[in-house]
Amino acid sequence: MVDLYSGKGPQKLNAVALLALFVLGALLAVTAELPYGGWIHIPLLSIIWWRLSLLKDCSIKQYFFSSLIFGIGYFIVGLWWLYISLHDIGGMNALLSCVAVFLLSAYVSLYFSIACLSIRIFKSSSISGLFLAASWAVSEYLRGEIFTGFPWMGFAEAQVNGPFATIAPYFGGLACTFLAVYASWQIFQLNKHPRYCILTLGLVCLITISSNFWSFTKPIGEPLKIELVQGNFPQSMFTNPEGVLKQIHFYSNAMTQSRAELVISPETAFAWPTNNLPAGLIENLQSLSSNAQTNLLFGVIGRHTNPDNGREFSNRALGLSPAQDAYQYDKNHLVPFGEFIPPGFRWFVNAFSVPLSDFARGGDAQDNFIIRRQKQDPLYAAITICYEDVFGGELASRIRNNAQPTNLLINLTNLAWFGKSQAPTQQLRLSQLRSLETGLPALRATNTGITAVLGPDGKVLAALPEFTQASLSTEVQAYEGKTPYVFWGNFPILSFSCLLLIWGLIRHRRF
Repeated sequence: MVDLYSGKGPQKLNAVALLALFVLGALLAVTAELPYGGWIHIPLLSIIWWRLSLLKDCSIKQYFFSSLIFGIGYFIVGLWWLYISLHDIGGMNALLSCVAVFLLSAYVSLYFSIACLSIRIFKSSSISGLFLAASWAVSEYLRGEIFTGFPWMGFAEAQVNGPFATIAPYFGGLACTFLAVYASWQIFQLNKHPRYCILTLGLVCLITISSNFWSFTKPIGEPLKIELVQGNFPQSMFTNPEGVLKQIHFYSNAMTQSRAELVISPETAFAWPTNNLPAGLIENLQSLSSNAQTNLLFGVIGRHTNPDNGREFSNRALGLSPAQDAYQYDKNHLVPFGEFIPPGFRWFVNAFSVPLSDFARGGDAQDNFIIRRQKQDPLYAAITICYEDVFGGELASRIRNNAQPTNLLINLTNLAWFGKSQAPTQQLRLSQLRSLETGLPALRATNTGITAVLGPDGKVLAALPEFTQASLSTEVQAYEGKTPYVFWGNFPILSFSCLLLIWGLIRHRRF
């Protein structure tokens, strides 16, 4: 065995121990993709806590590094598809692309390491699992906030296929994470505190089962006839004028020929600024909307006459409905490096060829899209574009503070950047979690997949195969009402977690 630290304690880290943690982290990421990944996560996390508990005699620095290795294994496997966007699409050097993926994985792993420190810091007892779960919830929240946030690959989305999905309408994804971590710790501690662990696991199961008996949203109106258009255009076509024109022709024809009440095309379906689109295109679609009594929603590149800080363009969803002005939603939560350049990082973006990588940001309080219907009341849809459906707290806040009701969630996405990887299934689970949290159905219109219709319980009701050019024509039932999570957001679970950590610190100092 190769010693990595000499340390002052009796225990020394070795390469085999670190490799075991790396492999366990990688396995945790792999199981998230399985049909019952949320269930498998829990015993696998128990094994990880066991491995980390073996390092109780290591220094804090060694313990932090060990848990960092576990996180790196998890995120490298979960986020490797970023290599495709950087190297295959963006043209970045292969080595530099690998380094970029590793550095991002190492950064987000820091939050795992900080959360794991609670195992090492707090005095071991039957309630240690509460402190670990609280640490994890707070760390995950911070991961979604600091430097604009990157909460992708949290434990919560795996719970869409796990035992704690029913908690999401009450307290959101962070509460699902809290319970997953707490349950896994109790399983790990069964041999030390069997009665307490069995009792608490039983109580958690009872709460989870009983939470499924209440519903906070209800159907409204007749089902809506929809069509979701999936063009399946490679990303290389988005920078080729002929390719862009081909996409515009395909999507405009699909919308023209549809007889659905609502037709949705994906993010940047029209991948040119609105002022450069073929003459009369938008006007013709507006006329179609009015004459055929249909609603159209599609992605464009918005252009601002008064640029914000020199940013002239935005990632926009443009909506056309009968007898009303055109609707527009500009993406608010932008992707660092992909859609805006953080200060001091222009050199990084210049290393690869990403067009339109410095967008203007949309406002925090944008109106819902109004879907007009014949002989029925209109419906209201909350729009998100691609990456935005990662942020459940932001979506809940928008719905809570919007003067209009919200009956549907609509996400426009283009994941051609990430090729044939698990990125589309990961984002699908995030959309499922958003439906669970809000109790609202969701429509996902994507370029390469996964185009899908989700029920208010997050279940996939209909979907198109990935990497096929097709349209999904079906019906969706709109809902009305607000879940407790929409009313409260993350405040209850964060308050509870912070109080637990304060109690833990007081208790630690006392003993």
